[in-house]
Amino acid sequence: MSRHVRTDMRTIVIGSTKHLLMAIFYASLGIVVALLVAGIGFLNARPDLDIWHTVELTAEFKRAQGVETFSDYIALEETLFEEVEQKIYAQTLAPHSSILNRYVRGSLADPQKWRHDWNRSYEWPKQDADFGVLLLHGMSDSPYALSHVAKHFKDKAHVLGLRLPGHGTIPSGLVNVQWQDMAAAVTLATEHLKRLLDGKPLYVIGFSTGAALALNHELERVAQSKAGEYSAMVFLSPAIGLPPVAAGAQWQARLGALLGLEKLSWNSIQTEYDPFKYNSFAVNAGDVVYQLAERNQFLLERASAQQLESLPSVLAFQSLTDDTVSTPAVFSGLFQKLPEDNHQLVIFDINRTEVNMGLIEQDPMLNFDGIFNSKHLKYDLTLVHNNVKTLDLPRDVVAETHFTRGETETQVLNLSWPRNVYSLSHVALPFPIEDSLYGPEGVHYVKRIQIGAASTRGERGVLGVSADEILRQKWNPFFPYLISRIDKFITELE
Repeated sequence: MSRHVRTDMRTIVIGSTKHLLMAIFYASLGIVVALLVAGIGFLNARPDLDIWHTVELTAEFKRAQGVETFSDYIALEETLFEEVEQKIYAQTLAPHSSILNRYVRGSLADPQKWRHDWNRSYEWPKQDADFGVLLLHGMSDSPYALSHVAKHFKDKAHVLGLRLPGHGTIPSGLVNVQWQDMAAAVTLATEHLKRLLDGKPLYVIGFSTGAALALNHELERVAQSKAGEYSAMVFLSPAIGLPPVAAGAQWQARLGALLGLEKLSWNSIQTEYDPFKYNSFAVNAGDVVYQLAERNQFLLERASAQQLESLPSVLAFQSLTDDTVSTPAVFSGLFQKLPEDNHQLVIFDINRTEVNMGLIEQDPMLNFDGIFNSKHLKYDLTLVHNNVKTLDLPRDVVAETHFTRGETETQVLNLSWPRNVYSLSHVALPFPIEDSLYGPEGVHYVKRIQIGAASTRGERGVLGVSADEILRQKWNPFFPYLISRIDKFITELE
């Protein structure tokens, strides 16, 4: 074959390859654009936004406002709720009226149907209290989330339940909030309690994002070589790590802002039927939790062994199955990084009845690769699981604890799984069966919504609330054990 022929063939092959690669590139680009357009169309086809999604409240706390004391924070909060009354409740006439709308006065979901306004911060002083308790709720929640823990400590301690910025008002409060704003509010509340307690112990109890904020408060002080301010920390469903998809969530909101599509700032747009929790969820809210978790991981990785030893003792409770935060991250992202000390982790297993296990596709315990059998734990690890010795009562549970010293103890709890409940959930841990909103029993002398008693049946796709949300377990059958473990934890530290 002549040199000219080989050159021509090489030119043809190179040219064909370039054309093929260009074709693949433009085809891929077209597919990406088509999927993007379809995704935007799908998200923008959701229900219309209402005033509680779009109104901006000007009196909400920001860390740069110059609010220097917790008293100032409460004064600003009072102004904030006056603004909510004027901009929302005064405007929710027809066609907004709904028997299940929390923003309609007199509806079944009106927060005023409860004796206490659980959407606001509250403080219950006790003159002769031996210690104080600071309660921090989760993202999209309100101080109601830890109301039962607060009631438990009311006659024992000086209790303060903090309303985090952006919460307890309207869902739009989470569109622009930053985790630093919430951290600044935690600092104000902490300084307030420390001053009042005058040297007495202060314990913090945080649920979900509230746990991450409590951890961050101490880690930031450790990073600055300052002494911690909490005598111990108790975490319920702590937001230590989130699914990787959370890292890209903010791009959806940014794209919506670029295109002028406000709906893209929302992961979900739902009927606001819960008086103390937002049903609609802003994209920014998930991004805030992700940023906070990343900040905590950075501080944990950067801290020296001596700094980590100065952290207060941690007691955490976590469901083995948690669809909101990562259960493995509680192990790897926190407890396995802590030095050996009085740290304790309680895991609630799934309900391992024969029928349930026949319906569960993959045992979630497989994700933990024998960690419950480890003899080299740096913390006490408890698994609350079915009592295999009571075959006639398979839903009864025991608490099996693996201590750092290598010993194992099994405690019969005299508690059992409710019939037809196969696991706990992220949101269930702080609520006992007696909770009148999320529990199954409720009250009968006040006509108001009772979410935990919902047993709606019908065709799929009809209701404006997803079946997943209706079916989600809302209360904790093992709450008595949880609260007794907290009591024991605090008592042993005193």
